[in-house]
Amino acid sequence: MIAVAILKRRLREGKTYEDFRRAWFHDSGFAAPNQMLSMINIADPREVIVIGMTRVTSAEDGARLLAIDQDERAASPLDEVIEPGVDRTFAALVAQDDFSAAGELEYRDAAIDGRPTDLAGLSGEIGAAAALLHGYLRSRGADS
Repeated sequence: MIAVAILKRRLREGKTYEDFRRAWFHDSGFAAPNQMLSMINIADPREVIVIGMTRVTSAEDGARLLAIDQDERAASPLDEVIEPGVDRTFAALVAQDDFSAAGELEYRDAAIDGRPTDLAGLSGEIGAAAALLHGYLRSRGADS
């Protein structure tokens, strides 16, 4: 499963994306396929959005990845750079679609990297991930 985290944060007055990036950037990697996309909201340049996508192979792997992120945040807190409160969404990637072509597109079933998505099997993985995330968010003092 490719786990997706979407986090929105608001920069404190006078802070910049570069201030955020220096505080947020990890000192160590996940040792798993991962991609982070960082964005600045066009309508509100103080809002920073990060989308992280990480391949998770098991519940144990997910716990290991969350522990790495928790250790990174403990070692490099963002409190001086961002306002309190983070809007978090956690999801499972279901499909990758490319709508780049001009003209009509042919419908395709959900797939990732060209492999069909097992939507029935994914529901069990999502349940396990939800339980793992619930514990993680409670340990961070988050309510969702």
